[in-house]
Amino acid sequence: MLPRNSSGAEDLPGNSSDSRPGNVEQVLVPFFDVLILVLGLGGHSTVMLILCRRHRKRAGQSAQSSMTGTGTDVLLLALSSADFLLLATLPFHTAAIVMQKWPFGIFLCRMAGFLGSACSSASAFTLSALAVSRYMTVVHPATAYRLLSPRRVAMVATLLWVPACCLATPQFVFRSVDILGTPPGSSDGLACFAFLSHKDQLIYGLFHFLLAFLLPLITITISYGNIYLFLWRTQNAGQAPQVERYQNKVTQTSAMLVLAFTLSWLPSYGLMLALLSDRSSGATGTSPRYGAFAVFSRLTAIASTVLNPMLYVLMSQKFRQDLLRLFKKEGQRASGGAAT
Repeated sequence: MLPRNSSGAEDLPGNSSDSRPGNVEQVLVPFFDVLILVLGLGGHSTVMLILCRRHRKRAGQSAQSSMTGTGTDVLLLALSSADFLLLATLPFHTAAIVMQKWPFGIFLCRMAGFLGSACSSASAFTLSALAVSRYMTVVHPATAYRLLSPRRVAMVATLLWVPACCLATPQFVFRSVDILGTPPGSSDGLACFAFLSHKDQLIYGLFHFLLAFLLPLITITISYGNIYLFLWRTQNAGQAPQVERYQNKVTQTSAMLVLAFTLSWLPSYGLMLALLSDRSSGATGTSPRYGAFAVFSRLTAIASTVLNPMLYVLMSQKFRQDLLRLFKKEGQRASGGAAT
């Protein structure tokens, strides 16, 4: 998605195999990558464990109770799965930045680009579906009760991967490993290219920006904005005075969700558009004046995989209770094992 040698916003922007990082970046990038990898994998593993435990608990109940369970858990599980898979590609890009070359061959070059694009797009689409689901649940509860069954929501979450994979297909088809010219400190200058044509880069980059960032952002903003307006009108009409506390919570949460999504991905897409419009970046698609901002935009993009479980799950009181019960159970199990 970024010009030629960059791995693009869709697969963690700034993960260029020939970005020629300085000594500071070569130290900071692995440090932050390891930190984000540990926090992200640990957080999403915990989220998926709790959500699976909820599912098994409902499955043990009556069939009617199981079928009327909320579909939100399904979307949260899909979100964590997409972010988890996205984090799995991170070590390849980290190694490429540290080594200042792409040492993993053409197949992994294409697969890393494809998975990065597909997972980040699926994550954005799932966030949009989650916002629409919450809007339906709050504003149209009867319709949501009838339509948003776990089975239907699971089908929607699965179908969201179709446009995500379509957006990612050019990454797998057109990526290649080539030699740019030997950079300082590198033995061969191998780079993982996205495209060879500047025009193709521009078309694909704009298309990805519109579908995987702008459209989800508009959907999320409209959904949470309508939730706030509905609660505000309900409160002013005097139909539900107790809704004020819930309204304040929804307002704060919605603002954080929209702000987090925007701040996480806007720097990387802004860098992408700047590089695509900058002819001075030349064949390599890099420009020295973007060096520090490229590192920052990459950090915010991969940090979004850590923010998602905190904002979308940990802010839920129900989930916090499940988390405490899980830790308590594990603690009891550990103490019981030590006693034996």
